[in-house]
Amino acid sequence: MTVWEMLAVFAAGIGAGTINTIVGSGTLITFPVLVATGLPPVTATVSNALGLIPGSISGAIGYRAELTGQRRRVLRLSLAAATGGLCGAILLLLLPSTAFETIVPVLVALALVLVLLQPRISRAVQRRREQEGDGGNPDGGPLLFAGLLLASVYGGYFTAAQGIIYLSLMGMLLNDSMQRLNATKNILAAVVNTIAALFFLFVADFDWTAVLLIAVGSTIGGQIGAKVGRRLPPTVLRGVIIVVGILAIVQLTTRS
Repeated sequence: MTVWEMLAVFAAGIGAGTINTIVGSGTLITFPVLVATGLPPVTATVSNALGLIPGSISGAIGYRAELTGQRRRVLRLSLAAATGGLCGAILLLLLPSTAFETIVPVLVALALVLVLLQPRISRAVQRRREQEGDGGNPDGGPLLFAGLLLASVYGGYFTAAQGIIYLSLMGMLLNDSMQRLNATKNILAAVVNTIAALFFLFVADFDWTAVLLIAVGSTIGGQIGAKVGRRLPPTVLRGVIIVVGILAIVQLTTRS
């Protein structure tokens, strides 16, 4: 890499760490930059996954206050994230790089619709639970576990817009605030990135320069994202998710 390419990758890491902590989709910033430096797509994906681990951890630390009281939930859902992330990492090496190009924009679009309708859906679910005397499962039950497992398979494969899918699923099935759900999302993203990266360390090629630049940049970005994201009202946070998701769909559908 040239000095300018290194600076571009570092800046992309900061941007990815920031946006991942607030909502997700940071890979849509780093991946094109890595490919533009000359890295093959799979090498870029693997290097990106490794580099974003510190950023995910940094964001989770920034949201530590919102994680209070969520230990049981996080542990249970992390099992789904770890299993799905490993499966996705394996698929990355087995499937052609274009395997998810058709389905991913559809998944993101569906997730955005769910995020947009989440307040109405949550109220309807809560009313029905009150009528039936059902307090609901604080962990989301088998449906959320299965949904996050499948989302994590995709996350281990590519990660772009993974956080949006997580938030849409948890927003529908958990009766909790958007900020607390976002804190859980950051933990799950860290789990997926870590599991996938550990697998890649032994079986795939990666670029250490890119990894280190993204790692340092995303760590800084994680702290920036936590400071910004935690101050956003639920409505504004939901709006940010939708805007980022629309931009992700545009990029995913127009990428050559």
